[in-house]
Amino acid sequence: MRAAVCPAHGPPEVVRVEDLPAPALADGQVRVRVTAAAVNFPDVLLVAGRYQVTVPPPFVPGSEFAGVITETSGDTGDFAVGTLVTGTGMFGAFAEQVCTPTATLTPVPDGVDAHTAAASGVAFRTAYHALRSVARIQPGDEVIVLGAGGGVGLAAVALATALGARVTAVASSAAKLDAAARHGAAEVIDHRRTDVRTALKQALPAGAAAVLDPVGGDLSEPALRALHRGGRFVTIGFASGTIPQIPLNLVLVKGVQIVGFQFQDIDAQEFTRNEAELADLLSSGAVAPHIGARFPLTETAAALRHVADGRAIGKVIIDIGGQ
Repeated sequence: MRAAVCPAHGPPEVVRVEDLPAPALADGQVRVRVTAAAVNFPDVLLVAGRYQVTVPPPFVPGSEFAGVITETSGDTGDFAVGTLVTGTGMFGAFAEQVCTPTATLTPVPDGVDAHTAAASGVAFRTAYHALRSVARIQPGDEVIVLGAGGGVGLAAVALATALGARVTAVASSAAKLDAAARHGAAEVIDHRRTDVRTALKQALPAGAAAVLDPVGGDLSEPALRALHRGGRFVTIGFASGTIPQIPLNLVLVKGVQIVGFQFQDIDAQEFTRNEAELADLLSSGAVAPHIGARFPLTETAAALRHVADGRAIGKVIIDIGGQ
């Protein structure tokens, strides 16, 4: 099979495409013929050897994929040959075949193709669970989304709008903000061209009910200040590379909550509800991921560079095989 390989830690350009033996199928696993894979920023960090967990080279990068099950081994439950699935793992997705336990897989809803599934897997699930079970937004709420041009950010804009919230999107370029507006943002703020604290105060004089922050850095504090009393600040990640230092007096004086998002912290019943609601939104076409760029498998290094340089709008997809 053809696969992208990281032969040694370094910049995206170290990745090359090679012919490798097909992975072995273990008991309880399924073999997936990969159609599309999504590129995420942790993939860049893993290739560079700068992620929180180090994978010794050589390895196949890629943490998110969609494709069709072609073989099963042992008890795989409802995951049968011919099922279209999306899956996640720390590495291995940038290849024509993946062998994986069923616990890492999710069936793709009817009416959703593999490219949409790859682009909406982690980003849309992260955004939806964060909005529904952590931010607990309600129709009519004002919601601030930081990093609104990225995968999670654009998903949050679309999903918060679908849930009846009014979204103020903060991003770093006109192109990213244009995408956010097309996915439902009512207000847009370019943080490289304006003072974010002032702009948020003007856009939200009564304050916001929630902030979703996958970015961190210098944007977090002004967004926290823009919450109204009792608002919820949901921290999802630090794509900026900087963990913010928040003055706790703001939390005390404003009576707000700062909450971290992790999938494992979501109540089991709410998790099931959220997954079903999100599947309905995707299969009905009420929301759809923004695929900002597509690359063939042979250009995996270029796809990683696109993400590493912050040029990605929405999701970046690697086309690996036909459906």
